[in-house]
Amino acid sequence: MAAISRFADNPTVLDVEASGFGRNSYPIEIGFVLPDGRTYCTLVRPEPHWTHWDTQAQALHHIPRAIVEERGLPVVTVARKLNSDLRGQTVYSDGWANDYTWLNALFDAADMTPSFKLENLRALLNEQEAEQWHLVKAQISSERGAQRHRASADARLLQLTLQRLRSTTPHRQHKELP
Repeated sequence: MAAISRFADNPTVLDVEASGFGRNSYPIEIGFVLPDGRTYCTLVRPEPHWTHWDTQAQALHHIPRAIVEERGLPVVTVARKLNSDLRGQTVYSDGWANDYTWLNALFDAADMTPSFKLENLRALLNEQEAEQWHLVKAQISSERGAQRHRASADARLLQLTLQRLRSTTPHRQHKELP
């Protein structure tokens, strides 16, 4: 029972790496971290009509298209895994608008519907926490040392940032998780 209460206030956090930032971009890696800290991450094999590739995005996530094509899982496999592991949950993302679009591309290509709800991580923050977000995130990033810019590592950083903000905000009146 103690383990449940220890993790009860942690949200599930999801992050998506993509082929670019524009209209024709699509997900190439999806990762999430569960309330208990377990993570999942996978590359997504591009669909035949997913041809957009932005070298600036690749410079950020360091995932070459050849690796995504070689090691990525089919969209149906990824969509099923997300639905299985995240079913019924509200999942949070700090890049909600982009991640929502990329998840829609994934689920549309898989001809499936998500069994979870994606929300903006900002909705969990009070004003004081929002003001401190970037500073605390940078501190945790520095403490963790060099990390790959990958979806599950990014999701874990976001979850850790939220945990620290919640533990250090005096008289915290945060929004409860649904």
